Amino acid sequence: MKLSEMYKKKRNVLSFEVFPPKKDDELRNIDKTLEILCELNPDYISVTFGAGGSSNHNKTICLAKKIKDEYHVEPVVHLTCLCYDKSEIDEFSKELTNEGIQNILALRGDRNPNVPEKNDFAHASDLITYLSQKGDFCISGACYPECHPDSLNRIEEMRHLRQKVDSGAKVLLSQLFFDNNYFYQFVEDCRIAGIEVPITPGIMPVINAKQIKRMVTMCGASLPPRFEKIIHKFEDNKTALFDAGMSYALSQIIDLLANDVDGIHLYTMNNPAVARKICEGIKNII
Repeated sequence: MKLSEMYKKKRNVLSFEVFPPKKDDELRNIDKTLEILCELNPDYISVTFGAGGSSNHNKTICLAKKIKDEYHVEPVVHLTCLCYDKSEIDEFSKELTNEGIQNILALRGDRNPNVPEKNDFAHASDLITYLSQKGDFCISGACYPECHPDSLNRIEEMRHLRQKVDSGAKVLLSQLFFDNNYFYQFVEDCRIAGIEVPITPGIMPVINAKQIKRMVTMCGASLPPRFEKIIHKFEDNKTALFDAGMSYALSQIIDLLANDVDGIHLYTMNNPAVARKICEGIKNII
């Protein structure tokens, strides 16, 4: 089922994100994670995509196919474009079509000094426009409640986001954030800008202090004082940080659901214990 149809039929769509393991033997062992995730009945699972090299997207396709064929959950494949040309995107599109995969999250991709950039796609909106002409895909886009790190201001951010939607993005998935007020204001700004597609908040539970600091640096999310205190207090105690981080994420999700968001997208970091804990906490309200 296409995501655009899914969001029309159901409120509080639940989705997870996973990434293809780097090693082939780890890819074979990901079944344990998928078994637990799929027991939780997500509406879809997105699969991330590495920059540069055919082996990256082959692993993405392999994992997405496994999710669809063996676990009967709709996959959404991430597709970056900064380091690919049109012929490579054509190849990827053909593979997806052959596998019956309809849903794509179109991304520019992070810049990597070790991977040369190509000239066909400068922005995610360029990829969205191109994919819209290549097949029967439902294309989603990324959004940043606190603005993309490269944006000059919120006005420019809204202009670029509107361009993504006008180019063909049917759903928006948000980058992680830790203060729900940013998300609520962001959605309001989107609606004022005429962006009417579903906007799903992305939540990442904090279970590793170093990891979250790295992610925040990359995506530009801010840490509320209450959240910083949690990290500082428990960063040297893994068990305590896991419990505190999960509690904080649950409080975010419950507040979001109470405010009638379109769904919840959970960044699992391939950790099924995270997904299970979250779903146990919200099973009676989603």
